[in-house]
Amino acid sequence: MKKVLTILIAGPYRSGTNDDPELMAQNLQRMEEVALPIFRAGHIPVIGEWFALSLLKQADSKHPGDDAYEEISYPIARRLLTKCDAILRIPGTSKGADGDVKAAQAAGLKIYYSLDEFIANN
Repeated sequence: MKKVLTILIAGPYRSGTNDDPELMAQNLQRMEEVALPIFRAGHIPVIGEWFALSLLKQADSKHPGDDAYEEISYPIARRLLTKCDAILRIPGTSKGADGDVKAAQAAGLKIYYSLDEFIANN
């Protein structure tokens, strides 16, 4: 039986959007598009925003970049990484995703740069 891996999908969310909610939703959709193939390959995909968005609502965040946003958005992905086996960095400029990759490297996690690469190796 193959090992089930937990994979953090990291990519642009807020970057390049000028905080436009529609563009941020499109960025989240791009990350989510790779989640289903990872699941179907027998693994557990996770995206930091899946956790952060609910917490931001509870913290009464009013807009990206406010205090609650800064408290939650990047830290949740870093905490998730402690439970992950690898990270899949999808294309696009992103300070947060680049930070996730650095944290994954420091933790000795495998880093993938395409869905095809991940599927071929798992």
